[in-house]
Amino acid sequence: MGSSVEQKVKEIICEQLGVSEEEVTPQASFIEDLGADSLDIVELVMALEEEYDMEISDEEAEKLNAERESAHASRRGPGASEQRSARAARASSGRAPG
Repeated sequence: MGSSVEQKVKEIICEQLGVSEEEVTPQASFIEDLGADSLDIVELVMALEEEYDMEISDEEAEKLNAERESAHASRRGPGASEQRSARAARASSGRAPG
């Protein structure tokens, strides 16, 4: 089991993004896997700042998110972006994945 800080951060992520604890892994992308958008990321940062009585600058938040998304994309490999785009298009049109 992780530390109490890890667990609390995981709980905040679940609450802010409306996802289950099982979905929140070190490898999970906030955007691609957990369905976050830019507003969700801002709200998540604000919740963490409030919980830990600290300030995370916009630059730090952007850097952390960019590093996480970059690492996630490199694990997905070539063609992943096109697959995600196709899934997003199907989802927005209301069609089931196929």
